Amino acid sequence: MKAAVIHQFGEPEVFRYEDVDTPEPGPGSLLLKVLAAGVNRFDHYIREGSIVPELPFPHILGADAAGEVAAVGEGVTGFEVGERVIPMPSYPAKAEDAGIYPNSAAPSFTVTGLGTPGTYAQYLEVPARWVLHDETGLCPEKVATLPMVTATSVRAVKVVGEVQPGDNVLVTAGSSGLGTFEIQVARALGARVATTVRSPHKAEALRELGADLVIHPGEEDLVEAVKTWTNGRGADVVIDNAGGSVLQQAIHAARPQGIIVAAGFLDGTQVRFDIRDFFFAQKQLRGTLAGDITDLRRGLEQIKEGRIRATLDRTLPLSNAAEAHRLVASNAITGNVALLPWAA
Repeated sequence: MKAAVIHQFGEPEVFRYEDVDTPEPGPGSLLLKVLAAGVNRFDHYIREGSIVPELPFPHILGADAAGEVAAVGEGVTGFEVGERVIPMPSYPAKAEDAGIYPNSAAPSFTVTGLGTPGTYAQYLEVPARWVLHDETGLCPEKVATLPMVTATSVRAVKVVGEVQPGDNVLVTAGSSGLGTFEIQVARALGARVATTVRSPHKAEALRELGADLVIHPGEEDLVEAVKTWTNGRGADVVIDNAGGSVLQQAIHAARPQGIIVAAGFLDGTQVRFDIRDFFFAQKQLRGTLAGDITDLRRGLEQIKEGRIRATLDRTLPLSNAAEAHRLVASNAITGNVALLPWAA
């Protein structure tokens, strides 16, 4: 089969489009034909060496996919060859860890494309317990953009952020793949949403996704804009995808006893803040990681009902994985990119 493979860490140019062995489905697993593979910023971080210090090279990246069942392993029931499916982008690798909640706390938790071969290939082997039937009705390239951002957003907004109807929610870096879904999840829960964007030309797209207020940090003060929007109260919940100096501002933008969810680090991993902001105002800073399969199910139900939509910016052939990574790393897109493994 064809795959986009890296043999070392580095810039996007390290990708090689080459032939590799097609996997066989082991007991309890499915072999999926990858119809489209989603590209996440997490993949970019792995490729450049920011996530782990070493990988078993050569390595295939990619956590997200839309596929169809190509072969069924021994002992698997409930799936037939040719069915459209959606694999979980992350899960506990050991069956005995499957019941640990959240799944990301399991000792054997792994992300496809990090601990196992990824989706930037024509075929993928996945344990059947971590595969869902695709009932979205969407084309494969749109479905491929959904799993990681959907599950992660539902967990960040609904589970960790505890967003309720009527809440005022601030989502930073709203045009990122994760941000576009967090805006929609919050809106689907009945919240009002403010978001930030660095490129003014992306503002209208975020309003179309449901953002009530779009803030341009380079032109206006983030904290003051949120305080004005909430009549001086501050945001009930902040979902921060930026980290760095943006998280410092986000803390000030949250109301007393508000919740700040650290969901990413686009602006950097180092943050400085005054502990008194939490001590006297009793704010809460919470971390979030990947969602569980229940989070993905909840999100896919919202997508099927039309309350959340896929934010596909463009597609590229799998042979052009390097360009996809350049686009993601430079914030040149609004939403997500999908790779097509069977395109010429």
